[in-house]
Amino acid sequence: MSHFLYISDVFCPWCYGFAPVMQRISSEHPGYPVRVLSGDLVENPVIIPYAEIEGFPRSTVSGHKGRLIIGRLEGKDILCMQGRVHLYEGHSPQSINTFIKAFQLLGIKNLIVTNASGSLTAELPAGTIMLISDHINLSGANPLVGPNDDAFGPRFPDMSNAYDAELRTRVRQIAARENIPLAEGVYLMVSGPTFDTPAEVRAYRILGADTVGMSTVPEVICAVHSGMRVLGFSVIVNLGCGLKQGALNHAETLREAEKASANLIRLVKTCIREI
Repeated sequence: MSHFLYISDVFCPWCYGFAPVMQRISSEHPGYPVRVLSGDLVENPVIIPYAEIEGFPRSTVSGHKGRLIIGRLEGKDILCMQGRVHLYEGHSPQSINTFIKAFQLLGIKNLIVTNASGSLTAELPAGTIMLISDHINLSGANPLVGPNDDAFGPRFPDMSNAYDAELRTRVRQIAARENIPLAEGVYLMVSGPTFDTPAEVRAYRILGADTVGMSTVPEVICAVHSGMRVLGFSVIVNLGCGLKQGALNHAETLREAEKASANLIRLVKTCIREI
């Protein structure tokens, strides 16, 4: 049976703080397959703020609620990470391993990630949903740097199929059947928090990227290292600097993400039900 985790944007000393949460999940949802989606849609939710989990990274960005939500959706047991953490908040890339490795211990086999990103081409306007086919890591950081525990994954994980090709084929079929417009392309990550310069936007395009953002890649690297299959969706919220007139701002990001949310929710819910 497939197990899914969804994030919206070991011997492990950090993991002992997560142990009470794992016990709470097990007692309230014994033996459940883990899947995840937007927490506001979950039935009979159990809500656990990140602040209540000792050693767990905290999300400080507007629009990221920073809580785990466990419940039911589409007839499946769900675990939702509502809000992620970013390198630009001051978190180390290794700290992102905190939740991925903890969820690995819960038996999660598949990861669904979403993000808001800037388009690097006028062919992907704001409001587009892009299925991520691959990524380019220009953040300058990798969450696997440091000692490796072979119990969790190999020292040198293969990233040739980071965004699972079989799952992407199923998603394309679902989107076509449900008449949900869906693009596909390469996501490039930078550390942020500054938006990109016009010269950077041109450089990213030359490298082969279609969108740029400040998240997602560390979680995906950790998930692949943990043996999880990954699906990624990027919501285009603006055109990159130099592709349109006017300054970029975070308010525009939130506004355009909200416009695309209905189609994204419908697509991800169908994926959870059918994949």
